[in-house]
Amino acid sequence: MRMTRILTAAIFASLTAGCVWAQKSTADGIAEYRAMLADGNPAELFEAKGEDLWKQKRGPKNETLERCDLGKGPGVVKGAFVELPRYFSDTKRVQDMESRLLTCMETLQGFNSDEIAKTSFGKDEQNSLAALAAWISAQSKGMKFNLPQDHPQEKIMFEVGKRLFFARGGSHDFACGSCHGADDKRIRLQELPNLTKNPGAGNGFGSWPAYRVSNGQLWSMQLRLNDCFRQQRFPYPLFGSDATIALGVYMGVNGKGGESIAPALKR
Repeated sequence: MRMTRILTAAIFASLTAGCVWAQKSTADGIAEYRAMLADGNPAELFEAKGEDLWKQKRGPKNETLERCDLGKGPGVVKGAFVELPRYFSDTKRVQDMESRLLTCMETLQGFNSDEIAKTSFGKDEQNSLAALAAWISAQSKGMKFNLPQDHPQEKIMFEVGKRLFFARGGSHDFACGSCHGADDKRIRLQELPNLTKNPGAGNGFGSWPAYRVSNGQLWSMQLRLNDCFRQQRFPYPLFGSDATIALGVYMGVNGKGGESIAPALKR
């Protein structure tokens, strides 16, 4: 009997080691796949479009976005992405990159931000927002995330984001934390970053917006979060809602010191 237990343990150990090796090989394979595509990341096309849109006179007021204040002063783009979401005194709320762009498109160019927010992802001005997000994020590539937490509203949004991250619900009783609240989790072949701390929070938050090879689309953080809610079987949140912004604050603060690689390339 004792010999049987020893043999069983030895076989189990061998199989486990094989599984670990296979998982590592799969992860390495995905990394190699991304590396091969990285040189020709289609997100660069969106970046070019975003730069043109930033400088182009558009909207009822026929103005550019070159006076848009993303938190570093009017027209300053470099370094803005790695400090968003943050509090803005003119709107008296915490805003992420997309919701802040909506504010600028309305105040500077005369667009109707509510109408744009209601537009489906991938259509009309939502495409413009995605392109602008790609270009703006690219101007901070390689910089470290350092979201401010000085204003009381920024601190409140962090706490709200934390509670939302671990709030379970829906038909599957899921939370964001179900997939992204611990180390060494995966779904199918995809590794799931732990977004409660670095390096997972920096790597996960710092790679969106990103080009999705599987569907040929550029996804902003707003769309990424929208799809997470879909997978949790929750109703879609409104574009630029406080819920999505609060989650962005929580992930971004957790990722402090992480390096931005956006716009990245995803499967």
